[in-house]
Amino acid sequence: MGRSRGGLTTKIHALVDANRLPVVLKLTPGQAHDGRSAADMLDGVGQDQILLADRAYDSDAMRAELAGRGAWACVKPMPNRKSIPAFSNFLYRYRHKVECFFSKVKHFRAIATRYEKHAENYLALVKLAAIRIWLRSYESVS
Repeated sequence: MGRSRGGLTTKIHALVDANRLPVVLKLTPGQAHDGRSAADMLDGVGQDQILLADRAYDSDAMRAELAGRGAWACVKPMPNRKSIPAFSNFLYRYRHKVECFFSKVKHFRAIATRYEKHAENYLALVKLAAIRIWLRSYESVS
């Protein structure tokens, strides 16, 4: 749990596949920068895959690491960058799938209101909600 101007906060970071299903979940303190937390989450991105992320994850180091793995980062560049890397507005439209995952997670009351005070227990609740989202996607409708 991190301390910010709003009090004690926590950020949930998620790596989501094309079907809006979570692959990697991580918690960081609220005052921590998003880009620094992405380094250990990139293990879920493999060769010939594209990472879609917002401006907070824009860094040359992350792009170089993904290029070394054979993946490509479609990250909207920060407005103050000197050298603008390759970016596709067409692909960036699909970043809403991450937001759809967070919308589904917020339906779980214990996650939306953050009743749990310990980070390990809160991460367990987030993972439990993610499991329920996975099970819903494979649920039989017949």
